[in-house]
Amino acid sequence: MKSLVLAEKPSVAKEIARVLGCTNKNKSYIEGPKYVVTWALGHLVTLAEPEEYDPKYRSWNLEDLPLLPPKMNLKVMKETSHQFKAVAQLCKRSDISELIIATDAGREGELVARWIMELVHWRKPFKRLWISSQTDKAIKDGFSRLKPGAEYNHLYASAVCRAEADWLIGLNVTRALTTKYNAQLAAGRVQTPTLAALMDREKEIEQFQSQPFWTVSADMGTFQAVWREQDGHDGRVWGRDEAGAVVARLQGKGAKVDKLRTVEKSEPHPGAYDLTELQRDANKRLGFSAKQTSVVLQKLYEQHKIVTYPRTDSRYLSSDIVPTFKSRLESVAVGPYAPFARKLLRGPLTVTKRFVDDSKVSDHHAIIPTEQYVNLSALSAEERKLYDLIVRRFLALFSPAYRYDETSVTLAVGSDKLYAKGRVQKESGWKELYSGAGSGSFSDDDDEDDDKARSEADRQPEQLLPAMSMGQTLPIKQARFKELRTLPPARYTEASLLGRMEKHSLGTPATRADIIEKLLGTDTIERRGNQLSPTGKGRQLIEIVVEELRRPELTAEWERELERIALGKGNPAKFMAGIREQASKWVAEVKNETKEYKPHNLTHSRCPECSKHLMEVKGKRGKSLVCPDRECGYRRSAEPALSNKRCPQCRKKMEIHDGKAGKYAQCRPCNVIEMLGDKQGGRINKHQEKKLINQFSDNVSLSNSLADALKAAMSKQEDDK
Repeated sequence: MKSLVLAEKPSVAKEIARVLGCTNKNKSYIEGPKYVVTWALGHLVTLAEPEEYDPKYRSWNLEDLPLLPPKMNLKVMKETSHQFKAVAQLCKRSDISELIIATDAGREGELVARWIMELVHWRKPFKRLWISSQTDKAIKDGFSRLKPGAEYNHLYASAVCRAEADWLIGLNVTRALTTKYNAQLAAGRVQTPTLAALMDREKEIEQFQSQPFWTVSADMGTFQAVWREQDGHDGRVWGRDEAGAVVARLQGKGAKVDKLRTVEKSEPHPGAYDLTELQRDANKRLGFSAKQTSVVLQKLYEQHKIVTYPRTDSRYLSSDIVPTFKSRLESVAVGPYAPFARKLLRGPLTVTKRFVDDSKVSDHHAIIPTEQYVNLSALSAEERKLYDLIVRRFLALFSPAYRYDETSVTLAVGSDKLYAKGRVQKESGWKELYSGAGSGSFSDDDDEDDDKARSEADRQPEQLLPAMSMGQTLPIKQARFKELRTLPPARYTEASLLGRMEKHSLGTPATRADIIEKLLGTDTIERRGNQLSPTGKGRQLIEIVVEELRRPELTAEWERELERIALGKGNPAKFMAGIREQASKWVAEVKNETKEYKPHNLTHSRCPECSKHLMEVKGKRGKSLVCPDRECGYRRSAEPALSNKRCPQCRKKMEIHDGKAGKYAQCRPCNVIEMLGDKQGGRINKHQEKKLINQFSDNVSLSNSLADALKAAMSKQEDDK
């Protein structure tokens, strides 16, 4: 008898099959003496669409809402149905005695496998492979200690509740808003409060009124000091005359050393990465989007096998992997990391509760390198950069604290006080890892107040202070004031938005990047450089969506309950009853709403079908003009077609335009224009080719080349002359 192993992706299945000694390759599975390894293609099964409960739901009508099926049905996804059929056939084989779930070790991976099992009516025993990395050793160890599948029933229940809740809330509120306002308006239990956070910040910025203020500084020759009214004062003066008066009192005077204190300070290493923290750091240090980080990280995990499970929410490591630390350090002792890793390997490793704590690890520990040998040259530029963050953070865990002496001095000039700080490094500690690494100095306390912290540092510069003694008088070389203005709160970057989502339990580490991409894809928010802000559509959507759905507290409460269900402490039936009640209540609120929605992106172009003003919409293929009436559905490209001809100056593809003298190619930035003649600026699509042939020839076959068609056309023109 054999065991059927179900992986989530073909690439993972091939690696598992290789480790298990399966060599007989088939189209949809790989077989060996003891195992048959097959795969899903992500999800093969999903929740049924509304029209599969009743054909009338194919049309979106407000009066049909809310949609609350008493039992949620499953269906095979059309695009991957061939693989589902193959898996179903394998499940029916008489020589298969058990199933081993080898999908991703998390909530979503559990759902992928269990829904397949439900639709194929699996009744035989099943076990669970639960591993945190894809190395050969991890796979072998995992198969030697498979766990009973029933141990993960609570995780499955949580995953089902999450999927059904998203369907019931998202589908009902989205259909209600879309049909009520005849516009494509999407809402959801996580994306709506996330959009609300961005909108709240935007309102703060709009309502902010900038005010001027002044700061006073004194040049003491070898160091700079700043004036403050008293201890704890921020040094800001709210009147120019007042600042001038302070400067006049200081100018040319002697400053007496009133207080002098030197203390040794230390800064411990930052914690290990969970997914959200890594996404935040990659956004701040590398400019990666959250989605980009997820995609690159998955390759490092699956393809290169050099990092552990990516979708973790823990920043701690479990005690069972402490014995592997040395072998992991040996594996990363390559390239720029070799000196640091070898230095750590020479002595005993310092392991503390700061990063090893079993009580703070749930399903998976923090992201760290595996014991797999690393070939840095095999990594792409993006993979290399992200791996660099992970390795340096791992090495930092065993490195000593950054230690320095901080000297602070208070100088008295009559009743005025001047303050200065300086530090002298005693031990670079973990910060040595980042000197010259181009990654900046990493700290756990980076947050939304970065700008505030930076401006504070500007007023109190880091510097080396000379030797001083109490009562000593120092001459003030020059006193001056500087005018500044108060700044509005900064717009969210992906890093700070991820931090906000984590703080309010909006989504999970695995879903947050997709939520941000969904908001961008539905044109409710937009990127401006590294900042995110609501679009005109997003602004209106947040005004008309139900008040309660905007609140992050409700979504956070649901996430906590889903976590309780996963731990076997929650009640799935009670949770879903609450979700249905909310969906029904919110649909009623949308129906009764009296606010209006006006498309923010209407153009002067009119729809040729219904004469309404077209909307300009951004998509993956550029801008399009779309009819606001969903029933009309007219759409066309808003941007000129690109030719294969490249600009001789900037080498970008040139646009194709029609002019009085015929078609021409244009590069707008360089203002370069070239006539195209009969060549049409590059390839002609099949529709254009067919039109040319029909226009100029009765006898040329449609399978002939374009050159033949054009030749025939030219011949006919000559004959007509």
